[in-house]
Amino acid sequence: MIDLLARMPSVTPDELTAHLTPSPRYDRVRFDSYQPNPGYLSQGEARDALEAFVQEPAPKPGGFRLFRRPARPEGQGIYLDGGFGVGKTHLLASAWHAAPGRAALMSFQDLMYIIGVLGMNRAVEAFRNHDLLLIDEFELDDPGNTHMANTFLGQLMPGGTHVVATSNTEPGALGQGRFNARDFERQIQGIASRFAAHTIDGPDYRQRGTRPEDTLQPAEFAAWQVQQNPDTLSVVQHRDLNRHLLRVHPSHFPRLLEGIGALGVEGLCPMTDQNVALRFVHFIDKLYDLGLGAAFTGVPLGTLFDETYRHGAYAKKYSRCLSRLSEMLREARVGE
Repeated sequence: MIDLLARMPSVTPDELTAHLTPSPRYDRVRFDSYQPNPGYLSQGEARDALEAFVQEPAPKPGGFRLFRRPARPEGQGIYLDGGFGVGKTHLLASAWHAAPGRAALMSFQDLMYIIGVLGMNRAVEAFRNHDLLLIDEFELDDPGNTHMANTFLGQLMPGGTHVVATSNTEPGALGQGRFNARDFERQIQGIASRFAAHTIDGPDYRQRGTRPEDTLQPAEFAAWQVQQNPDTLSVVQHRDLNRHLLRVHPSHFPRLLEGIGALGVEGLCPMTDQNVALRFVHFIDKLYDLGLGAAFTGVPLGTLFDETYRHGAYAKKYSRCLSRLSEMLREARVGE
């Protein structure tokens, strides 16, 4: 069994940008495999718009194709706005697979970590030769990342790199409720003006057949554990995991999980410290994206995050985390 708590991974700056590709969970998705909910026409419309954009964005005067060389007109942007569980990441990964040029896919938080480590100039240069940049979960949490996002896009896109972003927030409303966004309205509107927005409506598909409160009972967890390969299994107590995550930089979470095939987290307990809670949310995002087997025992998921957090500035982050935990629990029961 792998001792997750004994790992203190490190990542070089070059490694941060070396493998920005769809995670294993989305390795096989394509535009053709996206199944729009027939009750929400916006899902099919967004898929068709993104597929067309990847092949040939809406032309500016004179017309151009996305990856024509040598000319590189200013990059264009498309922004998929919708709630969690409507397939935005599926579409983003599909765009990566369909792109005929050089593309990179990462979360917005990963991009912020890259800029923080490399510095703005090196980060822009790292993506200068990319034809398409795909940014998942775009959100402005504070004035710092608002300034970084505006500067980064303002320096990168005029060179010809096209950008697709997904978010739970309309582009013009980015940052609202998290900081005094009115003071940064010019920067926020500058970011929004770079994108053509497409709204995706619909319910969370992950909630079908799984109740959010269904953590595993001890007997279920034991049955799940028996089914795992002991050489790639790691089991950890939730409180110990939270303490360890505070010592590991979030950009190193994928390296922390390297070589692990399944992770069991015992004793989920309410988190009343927002710093701890947000670290856990980011860790679950990486665990989910990597497609690793996972199982959880402890309190019902609905009590995991403090009520004030679940209805505060980061409510959508917590809701997405609960949705993904719910899906992983369903997968654990199916695999028993």
